[in-house]
Amino acid sequence: MTTPNDPLSNTLAPNTAATLTIRVIKSFEYRTTKNLILHNIDLTATNVGQLRTLIIEKIKTTSGWKPYQTVVFDTLKLYTKAHGAKTMNLIINMDNDDWILSNDDEILASRGIENETEISIFNRELYESFKKNPDIKW
Repeated sequence: MTTPNDPLSNTLAPNTAATLTIRVIKSFEYRTTKNLILHNIDLTATNVGQLRTLIIEKIKTTSGWKPYQTVVFDTLKLYTKAHGAKTMNLIINMDNDDWILSNDDEILASRGIENETEISIFNRELYESFKKNPDIKW
């Protein structure tokens, strides 16, 4: 049982050994997404470009990701932080486009990314198209 004085789970791991949940989005319309969990990420030394490269490499080399290998993943965006408010949209946080991690040289910790943060990776062109017409298909 937890008490009000117990530390939050996102503070239990140091910024040098964080766990990130990556929401790999194949299709916005069909809400096709799969989570990739990355462990022991040094948020103080890893930049946005390195994280994107690591994610793409995991998709290419880990079993079960074959359907996602045809998508060009070029954009990262903060989805939510641990214990933070979540968006009503189940596929991506469509608010706050300033949460897009567009500077490849920016260190993750400098953007406020911490242990247990959820980050979306997707194709920017598909995202912009979905924003203009956010219809969900079945």
